[in-house]
Amino acid sequence: MTREPTATTDPATEPSVMHIGEVAARTELSLRSLRHWDDVGLLRPSGRTEGGFRLYTEADVEKILVIRRMKPLGFTLDQMSAAMRDLEVLADPAATDRHPAARERLVELLADAGERRTKLERQLGMADEFITQLNRQLD
Repeated sequence: MTREPTATTDPATEPSVMHIGEVAARTELSLRSLRHWDDVGLLRPSGRTEGGFRLYTEADVEKILVIRRMKPLGFTLDQMSAAMRDLEVLADPAATDRHPAARERLVELLADAGERRTKLERQLGMADEFITQLNRQLD
């Protein structure tokens, strides 16, 4: 696996890595989405092969799953990117000086996510009512 497109390391000493197809299957995302996220800087794979193929680690997959869970709530790429940066700050013991600000932003994001979920729940209720009404009409 390479950290930079031109640098190489011994694959035997690297953590297990996956190619984009395996990651897409595991996360139920398209190859296009994963490539787009890399292109826009939302989530870059941990490495690349000498041929330039993306290589992902388990940690990358966990990050992808966080982003995937944000998508149905309608967060923008910028909002998802900011959230990922804040989560990385909280996970970094060397960044304790930045923890309070990151935590504050994530608390705001959590409140926003809750409001978005409530809105989706109302929409789902309306969809259920429509399906029930249509079923009655067809019986």
